[in-house]
Amino acid sequence: MPDKPGAPPRAWQRMLSGRRLDLLDPQPDDIAIEDIAHGLARVARWNGQTLGDHAFSVAQHALLVVDIAAALKPGCERRWLLATLLHDAPEYVIGDLISPFKAAVGLDYRAFEKRLLRAIHLAFGLPEELPEPVTAQVKHADRIAAYHEATVLAGFSLEEAARYFGEAEDLPPRLVRQLRGLAPQPAAAAQAAFLARFQALAGG
Repeated sequence: MPDKPGAPPRAWQRMLSGRRLDLLDPQPDDIAIEDIAHGLARVARWNGQTLGDHAFSVAQHALLVVDIAAALKPGCERRWLLATLLHDAPEYVIGDLISPFKAAVGLDYRAFEKRLLRAIHLAFGLPEELPEPVTAQVKHADRIAAYHEATVLAGFSLEEAARYFGEAEDLPPRLVRQLRGLAPQPAAAAQAAFLARFQALAGG
């Protein structure tokens, strides 16, 4: 239904949990992990341009980034792995814009994304701003995930992926096998796996 004449435009979204999330002023109380998991499992990485019968979802990507971060830094605190799991959580609302389009959209998009991520952090007991070493660790694991997603699923050559995401690096053999075997999952499976990992990391 359109807004009434003269009324300010609606800036909230109703979630399946029943919560209404104000997109311009997101509040931690309006954020539920069930909504995040549901949304991320249905948002496609690479604009859906990946191999397989299903999209490779942001939920699957988030799980992969956690696995990489944990493998690269054994003994990493659970709360920082939780932050890693949630690093792309704003995309449950705003979708997954590919990096070139984010750059074209500009600062306003990034400011909105950052504001929503801060609210998500507060909702789950994390600091609004992560310590710089943790942010660097997340970005490093995210880049490794992107390189392997690009080459295994999205049709990039090794040279092209290295140009955009950095050179491949030596990784633990178990992790290498996992990365080489990437395969998109049905949304329901990705959603369940994301929720299970959240519960394990949040201690609930």
